[in-house]
Amino acid sequence: MTRYFPKLQRKTWRVILMALVPLLAILPLPDFWITQLNYIGLYSLVVLGLVLLTGVGGLTSFGQAAFVGIGAYTSAYLTVNMGFSPWITVFAGLAITAVSALAVGWLTLRMSGHYLPLATIAWGLSLYYLMGNLDALGKYDGILGVPALNLFGLDMGSGRAFFMLVWFVVFMGAFALINLLDSRTGRAIRALKSATQMAEAMGVNTLQHKVGIFLIAALFASLSGWLFAHFQRTVNPSPFGLKMGIEYLFMAVLGGVGHVWGAITGALFTKIMEDQLQVLLPQLIGTSGSYETIVFGIVLVLVLKYLPDGAWSLVGRHLPVVQRRNTWDLDPPEAQLLPVPLGGLRPGGAEPLPERSKPALGEVVLDVDKIRKQFGGLVAVNDISFQVKAGQIVGLIGPNGAGKSTTFNLVTGVLGLTSGTVKFRGEVISGLPSRDIAQRGMGRTFQHVKMIPDMTVLENVALGAHLRGTKGALSAMLRLDREEENRLMREAARQLERIGMADHMHDLAGNLAMGPQRLMEIARALCSDPALLLLDEPAAGLRHKEKQALGDVLRQLRSEGMSILMVEHDMDLVMDVTDHIVVMEFGTYLMSGTPAEVQASELVRAAYLGTEH
Repeated sequence: MTRYFPKLQRKTWRVILMALVPLLAILPLPDFWITQLNYIGLYSLVVLGLVLLTGVGGLTSFGQAAFVGIGAYTSAYLTVNMGFSPWITVFAGLAITAVSALAVGWLTLRMSGHYLPLATIAWGLSLYYLMGNLDALGKYDGILGVPALNLFGLDMGSGRAFFMLVWFVVFMGAFALINLLDSRTGRAIRALKSATQMAEAMGVNTLQHKVGIFLIAALFASLSGWLFAHFQRTVNPSPFGLKMGIEYLFMAVLGGVGHVWGAITGALFTKIMEDQLQVLLPQLIGTSGSYETIVFGIVLVLVLKYLPDGAWSLVGRHLPVVQRRNTWDLDPPEAQLLPVPLGGLRPGGAEPLPERSKPALGEVVLDVDKIRKQFGGLVAVNDISFQVKAGQIVGLIGPNGAGKSTTFNLVTGVLGLTSGTVKFRGEVISGLPSRDIAQRGMGRTFQHVKMIPDMTVLENVALGAHLRGTKGALSAMLRLDREEENRLMREAARQLERIGMADHMHDLAGNLAMGPQRLMEIARALCSDPALLLLDEPAAGLRHKEKQALGDVLRQLRSEGMSILMVEHDMDLVMDVTDHIVVMEFGTYLMSGTPAEVQASELVRAAYLGTEH
């Protein structure tokens, strides 16, 4: 991963940062500075969750302050009223936060557009007023006398000792997020923002991952609230209202909502600006008031206009970009003497992924029976039927607007059928979501290339192998998924070499021309180890030699027994590689047959060229 710290650099940065924290604590800094840095650390922890939720996942939340309040109030109540140790109440707060986040997330994350942020405002306000009206929580006066954190007799509740604790937690949280984003789960999360349809077609349960990042962000906020309660020694609803929820989001945008280290940058700038403006503005204006809020609004507009990636981007652009270290095909010395097999990978390195059983040659893989799709009064696909057999390339052709891509979407579950049946390897898959169909062994590309531009080509292709891995978010955050990750990367590299794109492996996908992007999509579909491959206009944008290479790849796949259903407008490619062709016109079945039969058909000529009157 190029945007975040690569493996070798990550270890170096961890050592440097962990050394700087105690160094700052022992430096003769004023106590006021240490206190301010403590608050910056508390804010940073919340904003780290927002970076994952909003910056990476694309889900805007104004309610994170409420989760801070749950962590703070839980610990305060249990320590003051029930005598529990703070080191136990932290887990109670996390548990209550998890239940709340799962309940709220399951309901609100099904929304999209402006409804989601409005919903977060609603439940954030609800939790705020609930805290302020419960007698058990002291209403708006809150809970006083919260004990300080104490570890083996050492007071950790204030000053420099708390500074070391809070920043240790912040850096551990930052490293956990970096690990998460550099993983199978991280690639799925990064697809949530702009490529949910593609992610579902690769087998990603997007709702589950949305709820997952919502939960992680809430737990980060709850942990900040626990630290806050034992640092302030008192809690009341004021720091957990909508104002702070908006301020946390401001910090994320200011620092760089798409960057992990932008969370700390935004918290630092915001706290310093707030303190300085509270002193400078009354002197300049001659009167007191919350004028810093106006300045914050102006700063936010300027940042969105001139620095949309936040302040951290000014630093990040000067950091060295290092390619992901190849750890999946490292060869033992004896392997260097062996010839390189097809695919370019010698024995050794990461173990290959297990492969699914393939249908026998000639077996019916896909059986489409009278499928129909209506959009109101418009019949887009009208009772289309055809079959695809193992080891066969079937072309689905027709003039523009014939309904070919709609048929693809019906077969793959992107669209629901109005009527008809689709069977895959003898099993009815009609009505199944696209991720379940993908799990059964159907891979696809799209008419308009769908990818994640700021991920490398290798990472985009590895997303196709999502269903072939099992490690989740916790394993990734703790770096326990490296063996599986190397196997997934090995498979992605193999597919890229298979289609001749090994030289672009570490390029950003968004920097590729249209032709290589098409080939990358094919490699991603192959990465899922499909029994049936659906290609939606794969030659669009390819140059002549690239089309020839694509034809060679398709013929090689057919020789290996793979079934391919292809929509394509390049008739030279269709006639060259297909075994059977189905022709559509205005959503209806026109004819089918061999390439030679289709070329000789007067019906097909009339459909493409019109008839003479």
